[in-house]
Amino acid sequence: MKQRLILSALTVACAGLVACSSTPSKPEPTALSTFKAEFAIAPSWSLSLGEIAGPLAASVHSNRVALTSSAGRVVLLDGDKGQVLWQVQLDAPVQAGLGGDGQRFAAVNVRNEVLALEAGKVLWKHALPASTLTAPLVAGGRVFVMTSDRAVTALDGASGRELWRYEHRGSDALVLRQAGLLMAVGNTLIAGLGGRMVAIDPDQGRVQWEVAVGSMRGTNEVERLVDLVNPPARDGQTVCVRAFQSAVACVDTATARPLWSKPMQGHQGLGMDDTQVFAVEGDDKVQALARADGQPTWTHEGLRFRGLTAPLVLGRSVVVGDAQGYVHFLSRKDGHVLQRLSTDGSAIAMAPVVVGQTLVVVTRQGQVRAFNAQ
Repeated sequence: MKQRLILSALTVACAGLVACSSTPSKPEPTALSTFKAEFAIAPSWSLSLGEIAGPLAASVHSNRVALTSSAGRVVLLDGDKGQVLWQVQLDAPVQAGLGGDGQRFAAVNVRNEVLALEAGKVLWKHALPASTLTAPLVAGGRVFVMTSDRAVTALDGASGRELWRYEHRGSDALVLRQAGLLMAVGNTLIAGLGGRMVAIDPDQGRVQWEVAVGSMRGTNEVERLVDLVNPPARDGQTVCVRAFQSAVACVDTATARPLWSKPMQGHQGLGMDDTQVFAVEGDDKVQALARADGQPTWTHEGLRFRGLTAPLVLGRSVVVGDAQGYVHFLSRKDGHVLQRLSTDGSAIAMAPVVVGQTLVVVTRQGQVRAFNAQ
């Protein structure tokens, strides 16, 4: 089996520089500007979960959200009140998760084992041949896992028995140390394998179609890394994705037809509403693109170098967290600041999510904070 080297976003960024030390200097974060709050937002509840050290994700289903700490504490919470519905402490740290369908959830630990969870208990474990940083996808009574060797494995949700395994024959030897694209659209499994969006039959593991999203650039393998990153933005059959430091593109998954592609550097996933796609660029400019053709509609430069998360569309806002623990609400119409809130001062660990009517953010220190917008 061909071995692949997993690289962080910082390593890839350094590859483009003439000289890059082990501790490269970063530009100073842009100072926050004053603004006039255009709506009220109030704390709802909070929970101390435990440190979030890697690219973990929330699993949201109606008014419930499942979360895991890096140390392996998994909780299912009621989004309205923050009540713990069940919890379990795993016997090894978690490196990828959490995925779920509302009843059954899955994570991958540092031993490269998939663990299926239900009602606060571990149902089964399945050993993987390679590591992964992408949360498992739980859908249709199965658990799907995409590993760093660019293979996708389907497991039976009740027993963990392997149903099939698809191995991508890409020639690229490097993999980004970041969660990749793995999602369901109808009865099709969509995976980001290299710079390609690949549709797989979830029953048989056969490829149905492929669409190139990222275009390789540069002369070495680090510069040519174009993995598709999580989270994608989806509305019906339209899925928009980012190819790492390469492009933002939208694809009609019903016809396997690329709708448009725009060169853009950046490493975070996307948000989308009915008319625009929202993206964070590599220097943390927030940009809105017309959903029809990818043309820029507005750019907000007031949060540059603040270490932003992927954007969330919420009401009339585009919501992003930053590395100083702030959560920013920008106008979907023109990008001006509508509201801002602070948490515990540590970085927002993942893209904010909406659980029922509640906004939930998670910090690197493991504080889960919920807010109600008025």
